[in-house]
Amino acid sequence: MSASGPRGAFAPGTFTFVAGIEDTCVYPPLHFAMAPLDEHELTGHDLAWRDDLDTVAALGATALRYGVDWPRVHVAPGVFDWAVLDERLAYAASLGITVIADLVHYGTPTWLEDSFADPGYPAAVASFAGAFAGRYAGVVDHVTPLNEPITTASFAGLRGVWPPALTGWRGWTRVVLGIAAGLQHTVAAVRSANPDAVIVHVEASSLVTASPAVTASPSASSSASSASPPSSALVTEAALLEGLGFLPTDLVLGRVDPTHAFHDWLLSHGASAAALAELVDGAVTIDLLGVNYYPDLSPRRLEHGPDGTVQHAYDRWTEGLVASLTRFDTRYGLPMVVTETSIEGDDTVRSAWVRDSVAAVRSLVDAGVDVRGWTWWPVFDFVDWSYASGGRNVEEFAVAPDVVAERAGSGRKTPYLRRMGLVRLEEQSDGTLARQLTGAAEAYRAVAGQAGDTVSRDRAASG
Repeated sequence: MSASGPRGAFAPGTFTFVAGIEDTCVYPPLHFAMAPLDEHELTGHDLAWRDDLDTVAALGATALRYGVDWPRVHVAPGVFDWAVLDERLAYAASLGITVIADLVHYGTPTWLEDSFADPGYPAAVASFAGAFAGRYAGVVDHVTPLNEPITTASFAGLRGVWPPALTGWRGWTRVVLGIAAGLQHTVAAVRSANPDAVIVHVEASSLVTASPAVTASPSASSSASSASPPSSALVTEAALLEGLGFLPTDLVLGRVDPTHAFHDWLLSHGASAAALAELVDGAVTIDLLGVNYYPDLSPRRLEHGPDGTVQHAYDRWTEGLVASLTRFDTRYGLPMVVTETSIEGDDTVRSAWVRDSVAAVRSLVDAGVDVRGWTWWPVFDFVDWSYASGGRNVEEFAVAPDVVAERAGSGRKTPYLRRMGLVRLEEQSDGTLARQLTGAAEAYRAVAGQAGDTVSRDRAASG
């Protein structure tokens, strides 16, 4: 990228409305106990992609976060099948949409035996990234090397949900180090193949608090209870989880030297001093920092449970969004984009979140925080990730038992559909998913249209 920074979309002083099509793409090895989790296929985007891209343009979005299906494209070491991407990316460009290519969204090719923990992972992902960047230079110049390192590490390294299915903090550390090395190699490969590339590093928000302890009244005749300060163990764990939320990005930027607060923690959980030193030496820069925040999912409260700590998601609305963006801004001082946000609920709730979240971000911009865009993710409803695991809850946080039971007992997609989209998916008798615009889509179109009107007036004034 040129020294002046991003041009066009996300240039200094601009604000871009972005859409995102859910693109989780995890193809497990044959021995792995889960079905493929391919959201493009599960939601019917594989068949309806042209109409879906038309919808994105009609909503008024001028940029799109779009997954490029690494597990399906990189069919063997050094062998790529670009046919699908050639058609889709060219069509998006013809609509005037700036594509932000999501290179890795939780999954790796099945031939990479140990996935993110494989010694060959950094070279493999860099090979794909360099080939992609070179092939599509001028068509797709915005690249996200890997979506949400912290979430990837949780599912693949801490809790054993996705390949390589490691568990515990040593597993987490092994996956995070692989991811960080892969990110550094990817950035170098992309910039070598396309000097005009804009690197959009995307991370999830980590907002964790400890719940107060609830103590029952000592009176046998009373059902009253009172709250006391949370236990020190929960407070310590909450601080750990919030601190770890920044650690993958710190590693990629080469910040984790022996003075870093988590340097020794990593060593105690399986990292080698040599591996950490290599990441310091391999430090890269990023052009835009993407922040993902869901008002009812990102904030977590920790509680003691019968089998250990339990996370409960709760709603912090725009206060949590502002807190997250402010923390990332304070720590990194980089231009930011809200790269994912939405809320599950009816049209009224989702429409309110469109308006309120955009207003909150605009207020931050007015206060001098460098936020250059906002993304509704997903454009249309998606299939819950538990679908690939037979209905069992795979999230970090607790899910109501009746929801889990309903999903597991159904042979249809409907119980798994997460109502977070601007476009509603309705399952038909033949299993296909029809698309239906919602009131939230109209709310998005309204705010995106207002932005377009502002840009037009500004251009007219400057002309």
